[in-house]
Amino acid sequence: MSNSSSITEFLLLAFADTRELQLLHFWLFLGIYLAALLSNGLISTIIACDHRLHTPMYFFLLSLALLDMASISTTVPKAMANSLWDTRSISYLECAAQVFCFFFFMSAEYALLTVMAYDRYVAICKPLHYGTLLGSRACVHMAAAAWGSGFLNALMHTADTFSLPLCHGNAVDQFFCEVPQILKLSCSHAYLREVGLIVVTVCLDLGCFVFIVLSYVQIFRAVLRIPSEQGRHKAFSMCFPHLTIVLLFVSTALVVYLKPPSFSSQTPDLVMAVLYSVVPSAVNPIIYSMRNQNLKDALKKLIFSAVSQQH
Repeated sequence: MSNSSSITEFLLLAFADTRELQLLHFWLFLGIYLAALLSNGLISTIIACDHRLHTPMYFFLLSLALLDMASISTTVPKAMANSLWDTRSISYLECAAQVFCFFFFMSAEYALLTVMAYDRYVAICKPLHYGTLLGSRACVHMAAAAWGSGFLNALMHTADTFSLPLCHGNAVDQFFCEVPQILKLSCSHAYLREVGLIVVTVCLDLGCFVFIVLSYVQIFRAVLRIPSEQGRHKAFSMCFPHLTIVLLFVSTALVVYLKPPSFSSQTPDLVMAVLYSVVPSAVNPIIYSMRNQNLKDALKKLIFSAVSQQH
């Protein structure tokens, strides 16, 4: 038996027992991580450098790209290092920092996805009021609110989780420090307080999800009234990527945080964690750029400019 004051490190879940599979996981995660950094970094650079993309939609997309780079950097590098060096350990402070950063960036990202739904709603359903409702100051305030809400959410959950006495060992059944897995180590009924906070957070997130769904119901009704097929295609191309990411993000995170501990199983838990913590950061740039002609044109312009300067 031990308590939280005597725990100096946690043991994370290993992806595999054999050295060959550990190295395979390292190279797989390295590829995903580099792809996420390069693609999100490229989107950030394109938006920052092209003045034609200095609009609310691309401002929020820039913020999303920055959050994606930060969130995937919170979990994947440590998992890669552990696979490479054949270890499972993470220090107590590193674990607390990982929980804080993960909650911070993921909460901020979800809040930003909600703001982006509002941006699409105003752009398609109230185009004449777009400049008024989404001026530069309003955009900065909404982005700041998203980041601020993520910070407060992370501070609350991290402080509460790591104030609990832990006496069921130090083995975390996940490849990163995740709150539901740490709660399993608690030996006090005080963990119900954190469970209550998670339920409150989930209710707020569901409220955001309902807002997003209602926004898209109005958007799709407006899009279907557009007479030209090209206009409808352009409107749908702006909305479907966003809705895809929201559904992937919400569905997998809800399963992880709301399922009873008795239903816990290592492999499904691991898959779900990868789906909501790693996949969105990697596929966001692909989904958004594939269906966005403005980003494609800006990328071609940036490449042409770079090539011209070399010659």
